[in-house]
Amino acid sequence: MPLEEPGWWYGEARDSLAARLLAPLGDLYGAAVERRFRTAAPYRSELPVICVGNFTAGGTGKTPLTRFLIAELAQRGTVPACLSRGYGGALAGPTWVDIARHTAAEVGDEPLLIARGSDDVPVRVMIARDRKAGQAVIEAAGGVDVVIMDDGLQNPALAKDLAIAVVDARRGIGNGRVIPAGPLRARLGFQLGLVDCIVVMGADPPDGSATIFDDLKKEFHGPVLRGSVEAAGDTGWISGRRLIAYAGIANPERFFRMLDGFAPRSVERRAFKDHHAFSDADATRLIADADVAGADLVTTEKDLARLAGLPGARSDLMARSRVLPIAVTFEERDLMRIQALLDGVLKGVTRA
Repeated sequence: MPLEEPGWWYGEARDSLAARLLAPLGDLYGAAVERRFRTAAPYRSELPVICVGNFTAGGTGKTPLTRFLIAELAQRGTVPACLSRGYGGALAGPTWVDIARHTAAEVGDEPLLIARGSDDVPVRVMIARDRKAGQAVIEAAGGVDVVIMDDGLQNPALAKDLAIAVVDARRGIGNGRVIPAGPLRARLGFQLGLVDCIVVMGADPPDGSATIFDDLKKEFHGPVLRGSVEAAGDTGWISGRRLIAYAGIANPERFFRMLDGFAPRSVERRAFKDHHAFSDADATRLIADADVAGADLVTTEKDLARLAGLPGARSDLMARSRVLPIAVTFEERDLMRIQALLDGVLKGVTRA
């Protein structure tokens, strides 16, 4: 749901007056989610469906994990497709994403980013607000062995063969309340019953406090794995450079902290709201600031995808901006566990 994240969802003011006043609305919202599951008749696809979602609103590393899983599935000789709601895009679908034709304003930034894939792993991406309709189009098209549902953990329209929730290690579940009183999309206890695996992404808080990883290990009886979002590719150009870093993602601080780790001379931060639609004025301002400071512009892959295909100053901004690619990594033990889960889903699928 489109919602500006309040500061009191996280941080020291978790039990704020606003959270307490909004708690009854959160109870109603959570109850509505649970009611949908009780009354739904999920569609069971002929293809295996893997859902990557999160318990909370906001960024957790879900899109990088989706891209990781696509690569893992392709390495197994299967042909994956991604099914997305297309959040932030104007098209309702079902529509196959065409990176040569579509913009993020039409199909959403995350589907466009996923569709770009890599040279080794081309990816077919379907956007559909009606997930069942989108799945039906994928099935009818043929040539796909497995579907990754990007987000949709709280959507009961499709039966899932494997559901993975991604949790940010630093932010956890915030104040533990349901939207709008907190970041949870439904009661945590209910959502734990929807998933088969949890991936806690990133480093624990530096203050040594109790971690969400430990809490989830106690509450959830399935595998709780640790993943990291790391910079991928060449980062040597960052050291000693002046940077103006801009990001319109749910958790821009994670991007800024990553840049700090590569020892730039300085980093000026420009944070925009999640899925921000950059205007010509935004682009002109960023370029002018970079010229005055003698700095390089750097952004996320998702923000660069949002600029693709746009005219004027936004096209200039895209040409001037460097990107910091990222990828998900696991330690060997957890990598083997997530690979075993994928192999279980693929059992019986005929390889290409």
